[in-house]
This record gives sequence, structure tokens and C-alpha cells, in this order.
Amino acid sequence: MSKVILITGASSGFGALGARRLADAGHTVYAAMRATGARNAPQVEAARAYAAETSVDLRTVELDVLSQDSADAAIDAVLGEAGRIDVLIHNAGHMVFGPTEAFTPEQFASLYDVNVLGTQRVNRAALPHLRSRGQSLLLWIGSSSARGGTPPYLAPYFAAKAAMDSVAVSYAAELSRYGIETTILAPGAFTKGTSHFAHAGAPADEARAADYAAGPYKGVPEQVMARLAALEPADADVADVARAIVDIVDAPHGKRPFRVHVDPSQDGADVVFAVGDRVRREMFRNIGLEDLLSPRVAG
Repeated sequence: MSKVILITGASSGFGALGARRLADAGHTVYAAMRATGARNAPQVEAARAYAAETSVDLRTVELDVLSQDSADAAIDAVLGEAGRIDVLIHNAGHMVFGPTEAFTPEQFASLYDVNVLGTQRVNRAALPHLRSRGQSLLLWIGSSSARGGTPPYLAPYFAAKAAMDSVAVSYAAELSRYGIETTILAPGAFTKGTSHFAHAGAPADEARAADYAAGPYKGVPEQVMARLAALEPADADVADVARAIVDIVDAPHGKRPFRVHVDPSQDGADVVFAVGDRVRREMFRNIGLEDLLSPRVAG
């Protein structure tokens, strides 16, 4: 059955790929992004051209996750045009790379704002509608870095992604009785095929960064990037993430996995997450709230 889907941060990377694959699968997809009339105007045109060339229902909508007004307006625009939202995909995010000490507290806060508070703004805009519908899906694009092997120089990003994961886990239980299902998709560190690393932010304190570059950590950034790339199999394909998104969306309601990992480098996140999720299930059973582990399905 065709669904109406909104995916944030869909100007590039997993978001753009996922939006196109979902549209190819027959869904009405709103690729949400900021600055649709300015910096991302070429991406809007690319989405329009793709829809025309392939005869799919791929649309764009202005949404800046840093603004509650923008989130509210985007949800209102989709509801006004499509009449409903069946699936909300949290994908918007930003990465930084560099020695942790050289990032200012304001940079840490900025990463948290995009990767965590951004999801809260969109949720507050969309959840009243999703709760009223029931049998909806909240799909969070997380990161294996929240629990897998964590190389140095990515702390602000890793911290924000771990926080987003915690928020997603809590929301899952708090929304299940409304019939809203939750899946967390954790991609690994794809160093090719996306612009995540190429567009990563740098530390604002250049003097502190220079201390690390000239001291005992000289060469570490280059080693991290080279070795991460070397861990990826030659056939690693970021399109696998987009295909996983489609598989999750198309799965029957109530039968979707709580977590899905797409990590060709196998950084161990699946093992650690499995333990944490098992402990979560046991806790819910111990406190008599086992029903919150799965969405309520209308009879």
C-alpha cells in the first residue's frame, strides 16, 4: 500500500538516496530540506527532474530542523497537500572531525541542536497527527558509532548520535500504545558514496587543533580516515542503506524490526546494541509494561 512519507535532511546522502528509492517503490515522498530557494535549489530541481523522468511521486518541502516554525510549517504543508503522513523519517544530521578539545562548547551545542533537538522539533510538529492516525512509523537514521567501535576525532558527532539513539528508544515505548511503530536504522561509517566526511565541520579553535597536529598525535587524523576507508569492502554500497529504508517501510505494521544495521565494516555495534535491547526488554517485563515493546495494532 502506498504511503505518504516525509524524510528530513534529504538534499544529499542517505536522505536523497532513500527518498528516491521510496518513490521508486510507489510511495509519495516529501524530501525535506532547508534553503530550497537558495543553496539547495539545485537539489530541488534534481528531485523534480528525477520525478519527471521516472514518473514517481517525489516532492520537496522546505524544512529547517533548527526552527520550530519551519518544522510546523513543513508538516502543515504536507498535510494540506497530501492529507496525511504515514511515515516520518529522521535523517537530518551533521558531522564534524577533529580533536575533541579543539571544538568549542558552542560547536558541541550546535551538533546537538541539529542531530537531537532537530528531531524533537519535527516530532512536536508531526506527532499530534501521527498519534491520531495510529499505525504510523517513526524511522530514525542513527549511527553504528553510538555503540560500535569509536575511532578518535569524532566525539561531538558520536555524542550527538548516541543522544539521538536514547531519545528514539524512549519515544518507542511512549508511542507504541498510539499504534506508532519505531525502527532505528544504524548505518556504519561509509567513507565513499556520501558527502558526510567531505562536508564534515572542523574545530573552531585552530590553535588547539594545531597543538594536536604537531604533537604526539601527528598523523592520527590521516590514519583514522585511511584505515576507516580500508575497513570497507570493495563492494560496500551506500545504496544498501536506501534499500534497507524501503524494506523497513514496506514491512507489515507490527512486524518491523526495532533495529537494523547496515555496516559493511562490521564495527561491532550490532553486538552491543543487542545486549542493550535485551536488557531493555527484560526491564519492561519486570515492571509490567511488556506491551510497550510493540505497537498497538488495530483489530
